[in-house]
Amino acid sequence: MAANPTVVLVHGAFADASSFRALIPELLDSGFPVVAPAVPNRSLNGDAAYIASVVRQIEGDVVLVGHSYGGAVITVAGVEENVRALVYLAGYALQQGESLGELQGGFPDSDLATALVQTTYPQPDGTQGTDVAVDPAKVHDVFAQDVDPEITRILAVSQRPLAAAAFGEPAEAAAWTSKPSWGVVSSSDRTINPDVERFGYQRAGATVVEIDSSHLVMLSHPKESADVIREAARATER
Repeated sequence: MAANPTVVLVHGAFADASSFRALIPELLDSGFPVVAPAVPNRSLNGDAAYIASVVRQIEGDVVLVGHSYGGAVITVAGVEENVRALVYLAGYALQQGESLGELQGGFPDSDLATALVQTTYPQPDGTQGTDVAVDPAKVHDVFAQDVDPEITRILAVSQRPLAAAAFGEPAEAAAWTSKPSWGVVSSSDRTINPDVERFGYQRAGATVVEIDSSHLVMLSHPKESADVIREAARATER
């Protein structure tokens, strides 16, 4: 029997790798090695280059999993040779040359549009960049309405913001054109319009599973999320 692939979990905007805290034990208990790196959240292709560097240093096959903005990141990084499957969790499946803003702009806004706040940060060239995060008072209702409020109060103040410039950056590649993919639609998502998820997955030819969940599907439905990852690993065994 072939060894299980390593599952690389790529978090999204407004979160960090701890957003996978409920999913990781499910995978480890199933015998999957897991890596959950911290994504810089500075630029789409820069973030993808970082994740690709992590993937290249893993011995053996990888199942690359992306949540939310992390879906856009794995779309680019997934071209690495040892990636055998992509799994999107309430994520963006971009096509090459497409930006997050372009994909999202084709559909009605979610509740996120009125829940965002902006702050500035210094860039290496001395100019000011803009960060985007969710208003902490709205994190539970917009981001994670089916997650324990005691958890969301912590998520609200520990966000990893996303540089606003990442929304307009075209994806340099679309790994789903050459790699099999699976996609989880969070049908009660208030952060990404679920139709954005459905459209991207259909275009990618993904195997689609719908879960009645908030945006943080891997936190509120870890077993069901793990089942999709396990299925992707089984279906692409080699």
